[in-house]
Amino acid sequence: MAAKQPFLTDIKTLRRRAREHIHRGAVTEGYKADRETVLKVLNEALATEIVCVLRYKYHYFMASGINAKAIADEFLVHANEEQGHADQISQRITQLDGTPNLSPEGLLTRSHSEYVEGTDLVDMIKEDLVAERIAIESYSEIIRYLGTDDPTTRRMMEGILAMEEEHAEDLSTMLAELGHKGEPARPRPAKRK
Repeated sequence: MAAKQPFLTDIKTLRRRAREHIHRGAVTEGYKADRETVLKVLNEALATEIVCVLRYKYHYFMASGINAKAIADEFLVHANEEQGHADQISQRITQLDGTPNLSPEGLLTRSHSEYVEGTDLVDMIKEDLVAERIAIESYSEIIRYLGTDDPTTRRMMEGILAMEEEHAEDLSTMLAELGHKGEPARPRPAKRK
């Protein structure tokens, strides 16, 4: 039977390693992910969040019609939450000794989602829902990629993913309640017992 490895590296070794490469901040020898790839992916997620903020803000200001007030208010809530995600991602990028790419130049090419304004309230909701679904798919892939190599970034992305799923559910509910152009609203499905 092989001898068990100790749970922690001995204290002297930990202290020595902590002093080495001190300029790298939070990135220690124990960091297992490919930092450059993680920074690239996080900057793409950052661009996605910024595009979502801009689209939701546009929808907030441009929403009109009989149901617009409540929906516009929801657009504003989502815009503010997306801005919070952008801030979290930017902070994590700097913790990993990277630089958040906040340049408007090339923003749409870095973003996973698109900036589509929509022509009316239903189109706006649909475009936001499509963007949330894109974020859900791409953030799920990022989480799988990170695995156990960068648990801090993975947990952050899991929290953001949960909020994106909540946004998608909100938008789906709005769409169902508004109905489609020229059609009555769909009845809500009966709850399972």
